[in-house]
Amino acid sequence: MSLEDTLKASAKDAEGRLQAAAGALSSDESLQAEGEAKQVQAQVMQAAGDLKDKVNQAASAVGDALSHLGGPGH
Repeated sequence: MSLEDTLKASAKDAEGRLQAAAGALSSDESLQAEGEAKQVQAQVMQAAGDLKDKVNQAASAVGDALSHLGGPGH
């Protein structure tokens, strides 16, 4: 996951935590729910970034394996 993506997910999580806490303190269930939704969104962003990293690693491993098998001229 790129640093930019990590920072975006962290910022979204922090925003959600603050919003949920403000909603809880003010007894504003809508604000609290919105904050909790932002936290879930941050988790999804993190998971998507992790998946992207794993796909890139797998693709690289496949490429390495194919190059070791030898192509034309090997």
